[in-house]
Amino acid sequence: MSIEVSNETEEQIDETEFVECARYVLDQMHVSSQVELSIMFIDPDPMEELHIRWLDLPGPTDVMSFPMDELRPGTQAAPVSEGILGDLVICPQVARQQALEAGHAAVEEMLLLTVHGILHLLGYDHAEPEEQKEMFGLQRRLLLEFLASRNS
Repeated sequence: MSIEVSNETEEQIDETEFVECARYVLDQMHVSSQVELSIMFIDPDPMEELHIRWLDLPGPTDVMSFPMDELRPGTQAAPVSEGILGDLVICPQVARQQALEAGHAAVEEMLLLTVHGILHLLGYDHAEPEEQKEMFGLQRRLLLEFLASRNS
C-alpha cells in the first residue's frame, strides 16, 4: 500500500500518524495493499482556490477528496483490486477552528477528516439522510477503533 503524506504548511504534522490512520481505514474497508493514496496538507488560500475551482463555493474548506480509479470497498474474501484511490487535501487551519468549536484536539479533527475523505474516495456520500447516517456512523466507528488501537 502506497500512502504518501505531504505537508505544505507551517503546521506541525506527524505524517506517520496519518499514514497509520489511512492504512487502518483501508485495511478495514478491505482495500488491496496495491492501492495508492496521497494526503496533502495545505494552507487556506490554496484550499480556497480548489474549493472555488471544483465546487464553486467560496472560502477554504476542511477537506476535499479527488478520486482517481473510482475504487469501492471490498470484502475480506474479495479485497479491492489495485489502483489509485486518489488524493485527499486537508487544511489544518480550518480543522483547528472546527476542533476548537467541537471541543477536541486539532489532530483528532484532522484524523476525522482523513477517515471522512477516504470514505468519499471509496464512494460514500452524505447528501441524503440515509447516506449521511451510513457514512457518519462508519466514519465514527473507524476513527474510534483506530484511536483505541493506538492506545492499547
